Amino acid sequence: MSRAIQDTACREALSRLPQLDLGELRQEWRALYKAEASPHLSRELLVRAVAYRVQEVALGGLRPGQQRQLRQIEQQFKETGAATTPRRPELKPGTRLVREWQGRTYEVLVLDGGFSWQGTHHRSLSAIARKITGTAWSGPLFFGLKPNRAANRRPSQVPGPAGAPVESSNAAG
Repeated sequence: MSRAIQDTACREALSRLPQLDLGELRQEWRALYKAEASPHLSRELLVRAVAYRVQEVALGGLRPGQQRQLRQIEQQFKETGAATTPRRPELKPGTRLVREWQGRTYEVLVLDGGFSWQGTHHRSLSAIARKITGTAWSGPLFFGLKPNRAANRRPSQVPGPAGAPVESSNAAG
């Protein structure tokens, strides 16, 4: 079956799910999961789980690396009662990171053992961010790979370029 036909069939199956009654949703669950749905599942959760499974069957499931990562998280949770996710996304060689800074666009190429910027090899994004800005920066933060937690702080708590607090006034101007 072609990908276009699979996509169309998947869309049609998904579009009819919200109209199904609870009994019909449970039948869909049974057909897709080869097991009974818990009687405690809400209608909304049944719709979501059936929709996921429809897409998984039609379009393919998680990649092996994603499955492995989920198993590792599950094992960690079983052992410690808590689980953490990787701190930083894995950057594949060939990925281009683009950042605009003070009106100029900067492009960095991810390599196997580091990064390339302006034809030179660098071991870290932070070194590149420092050269671009002239101040100490977290490279992953500068290139948008990590959330800026400082954005959620009060203005007087936002660190300055070298990590020192910056005083800010809230005076109306």
